[in-house]
Amino acid sequence: MSVQDNPLRQLNASGQSVWYDNIQRAMLASGELRRLVEDDDLRGVTSNPSIFEKAIAGSHDYDTAIRQLLGSRPAIDSRELFFELAIDDIRAAADVLQPVYRASEGRDGFISLEVSPDLADDTQATVREARELFARLDRPNVMIKVPATRAGVPAVEELIADGIHINVTLLFAVERYIEVAEAYCRGLARRLDCGQPIDRIASVASFFVSRVDSALDPLLAERAPELVGRIAIANAKLAYREAARLFGQAFAPLAAAGARPQRLLWASTSTKNPAYRDTLYVEELIGPDTVNTVPPATYDAFRDHGIVAPTLARDIDAAAAAIERLPQLGIDLAAVTAQLEADGVAAFAKSFTTLLAAIEAKAQSVSA
Repeated sequence: MSVQDNPLRQLNASGQSVWYDNIQRAMLASGELRRLVEDDDLRGVTSNPSIFEKAIAGSHDYDTAIRQLLGSRPAIDSRELFFELAIDDIRAAADVLQPVYRASEGRDGFISLEVSPDLADDTQATVREARELFARLDRPNVMIKVPATRAGVPAVEELIADGIHINVTLLFAVERYIEVAEAYCRGLARRLDCGQPIDRIASVASFFVSRVDSALDPLLAERAPELVGRIAIANAKLAYREAARLFGQAFAPLAAAGARPQRLLWASTSTKNPAYRDTLYVEELIGPDTVNTVPPATYDAFRDHGIVAPTLARDIDAAAAAIERLPQLGIDLAAVTAQLEADGVAAFAKSFTTLLAAIEAKAQSVSA
């Protein structure tokens, strides 16, 4: 399929990078990931605990590796078993994406691995594990995912100062996004002050979209039906407006030293409401210098019938007006996004716990 015929390729050509929100060993073994890179111009991959839970607990793809690890390290626990399996997958995917990394001069071609979700409220533990994972992965094109909790923001600054590529995840509020972007800039400045290079450091801020509508639509259906399905996109557009400000003139001294802006990455872009167009959260957030990490079903749908147009910078005043109406409707967006952050951390922690239990069960079954 040519650029003209493939909306995913058109999206990349427009200046927005398409990443894939899924990873599992079968994708690597079958060559599927390589085909996505070659056929669709795929530019990166993201993972999270829920994705690994489905991949490891929901298949037999990892049974042989678990058996081998138990044979060589009988005392290994389920947490370390998980990281051994995940690191193998992330390294293999990073190798597939190396040509993208080189061709984009370090802008794309990344795959992300998240720190343990149960560390979300511990800054120093997050920093320690992120450093350890980055060293163990030993690839230039990996990002470590750090949640955008209050404890996560200072960890981002510390890790950027270390020169580690960071994917800041679970962002719902524009205000928290500003904190994250400022932490990124402080980390770069600290690194520059120490005489360290900053020209190859990459970071994205993963701003979650569809969950905002899922939380607000039931309230809006009663109080302002014309706003149903609009607030998540409006919220994202205001984050994009802030990105333009944050990485404008004030960023120039860091840019002069080779620093790149931290790109906004649109996450949670599958539609949860079947009444919505299945490509809604991709089509309405298209703009340069951003990323959309697309889950498999949405990825396939966009390849089939996605429409590419520069939508992200459109109607930002209308987006701001929609957000400004919420208090008048008795809706506290800050409280909603804070709850979504807490729920997101809890959901990933639950997936991680379930995953470790599944690995423990697999370890027992394959060694029986």
